[in-house]
Amino acid sequence: MDVVRIGFVGVGSMGQCAHLKNYATLEGCQVVALAELRPQLREAVAARYGVPSTYPDHREMLGCEDLDGIVASQPFTRHGTLVPELVETRVPIFTEKPLAGSVEMGEQIVRALAWSGAWHMVGYHKRSDPATMRAKAEIERLKESGELGALRYVRILMPAGDWVAGGFCDLIRTDEPPPQVATDPPPSDMDAETYRQYLSFVNYYIHQVNLLRHLLGEPYRVTYADPSGVLFVAESDSGIPATLEMSPYHTTVDWQESALVAFERGTVRLDLPAPLASYRPGRVEIMADPGQGAEPQTIVPQLPWVHAMRQQAINFCAAIRGEAAPPCQAEEALEDLRVAREYIRLYRGV
Repeated sequence: MDVVRIGFVGVGSMGQCAHLKNYATLEGCQVVALAELRPQLREAVAARYGVPSTYPDHREMLGCEDLDGIVASQPFTRHGTLVPELVETRVPIFTEKPLAGSVEMGEQIVRALAWSGAWHMVGYHKRSDPATMRAKAEIERLKESGELGALRYVRILMPAGDWVAGGFCDLIRTDEPPPQVATDPPPSDMDAETYRQYLSFVNYYIHQVNLLRHLLGEPYRVTYADPSGVLFVAESDSGIPATLEMSPYHTTVDWQESALVAFERGTVRLDLPAPLASYRPGRVEIMADPGQGAEPQTIVPQLPWVHAMRQQAINFCAAIRGEAAPPCQAEEALEDLRVAREYIRLYRGV
């Protein structure tokens, strides 16, 4: 296809600043329609980004438009209800992470996708950061060549910090009240407090749960949950240990997320920018120690000035065209919800 025709469902803060402003400026992509419940916001956003058609809800938009893809930036606690409606179009869908607010709702989405034949890309934007893409390629190369020995350990550090990084400075706001929309039912296997903690965990740390699997290159299971809520310990299918350190400290005007992938004789280190930092990729550092007294070498590749959210939009359009696979689809994202449920089970004992 010459131009990928995208329809937006929701243009609130993340819809505008993480997604719409990227899709609206991509070559070979046209945002042809948007659906937004708030009329003033709907028309103001459409005017700024040159979107020709607007609708008061997604059902009307889907009934009128011929779309190649749908970007639905909505609260994840309504994905279980919304996404099965969207997949009836049988066109590719993108939503933010996580897949849903519970394993049950995630399973419902996956069943709907299987029935429709559509696919659903979940917005784990860290996979689309040029630094993560380079680090992943290097990790797979080192595993294949064996030149630094076996993969031994993966560690992710994610302290709380300024994740916005000025990314909402061009947000269009109105004085309209937030729309009241139905949310998915709570899961049957959690009481109210357990569910509250589960939602908090998946909202903030599901990116790292997913990134851990991506860097390991294989599934894993949670083996320990520190009672203080700082340390998450896991083991991969092949026995590689891994940890996620969750806010052992916090920053107020910085973002210090990192990952360390350790081989027997070297490391791949990944430093990631704040999620809404524009035109700034992460950083990769590759250290190789050949041993026997030889001088260790450290390489820091120069990466393109493309931020993860923009590259994510590029990747979604490429997947729609059939040029590449989506970085993460719903079926794998469901595993993240299951990992999170097991972590909460270990953490709370229920």
